[in-house]
Amino acid sequence: MTAVTTDGEPLPGGMANAGAVRRRGDVVVRPAPPGARALHAHLHALRRAGFDGVPAPVRLTDEGQEELSFVPGDVALPPFPDWALTDTALESVGRLLRRLHDASATVPVDTSADWSRELSDPEGGPLLCHNDVCPENVVFTDGRAVALIDFDMAAPGRPIWDLAMTARYWVPMLDPDSATAAYPRQPEPFARLRLLADAYRLSWPERAALPLVIEQATDVCRAFVAARVGRGDPGYLAALARNGGWERWDRLRAWLAGNRERFAAALTE
Repeated sequence: MTAVTTDGEPLPGGMANAGAVRRRGDVVVRPAPPGARALHAHLHALRRAGFDGVPAPVRLTDEGQEELSFVPGDVALPPFPDWALTDTALESVGRLLRRLHDASATVPVDTSADWSRELSDPEGGPLLCHNDVCPENVVFTDGRAVALIDFDMAAPGRPIWDLAMTARYWVPMLDPDSATAAYPRQPEPFARLRLLADAYRLSWPERAALPLVIEQATDVCRAFVAARVGRGDPGYLAALARNGGWERWDRLRAWLAGNRERFAAALTE
């Protein structure tokens, strides 16, 4: 059985490792993902490539935990505050993700590593994607995104897949009924998707493809939740019930498909 660190200051946020992430001074101690050794090597390489928007790995412990440098700043938790939903915040997330991908393109992916497959791009891809750029995993300073944390779901994929996953949370790509609970100041999704794509500098050919990739990413996220619910995970069972059950996912899927052309127009016109 893996030991869990109980000393230090607990850090809020997240569901998969709820209550198991703690801060001890300038170090964060958390359960290590299966591919932690390769992930730490990748994070070191990103930093050597000039991308400092990731934690610095410290070490892996014999108890199955990883230690990383603590990244100071602000992290938005649901219900998300107004400062996290500004256009400035959204643009900064797009720019930060682009910087990550540009640096990642210079770092070979260890294809032998045990990367997570839970939220990974089903088509695979040339660089290591974060795959979980939700508000709880982005650190802000003065209202602008400066770092990404929690790379547990990292896996090889296409840059557009990582952007689609990011759009799901930051636009957000949610029907109005689903968005109400976590996004009190409900953003306008069409203009915000364009804003994110512009800040990321998404190519014109990829803009036409992005709405469909977002739908594919949403289906993968649904399967991820279904697997956790099937295992009886109490956090995901509670979240599913709180958010309207599977009807909410069906409504979201229909809303995305019904607005596919409108999102494509917002991105390309």
